[in-house]
Amino acid sequence: MRNKLAGKYTGKSDSSRYYATNGEARRKKNAYNKRYHATEERKEYRAELNAANRRMGRRGDGKDASHTRSGGIVLEQAGRNRARNGSAGRRLL
Repeated sequence: MRNKLAGKYTGKSDSSRYYATNGEARRKKNAYNKRYHATEERKEYRAELNAANRRMGRRGDGKDASHTRSGGIVLEQAGRNRARNGSAGRRLL
């Protein structure tokens, strides 16, 4: 075994395992997400990030356009940006 935690974690979050085994809950969640991401607010948010990505000239460099606390947009490693509000809401520095 690589380390003492390797056996405990299977690489899937609790919610991921839940939705994988509960089809009705997954369908309900997907229906909600479809409505949520179709709202004007989310479309504008996506458009803003897409435009920032184009302006910053990034393509295939492993970086994301990330919102800062002050409201600006900066380039940041994709993994770090996407993990910020990960398991248990912990933040990376």
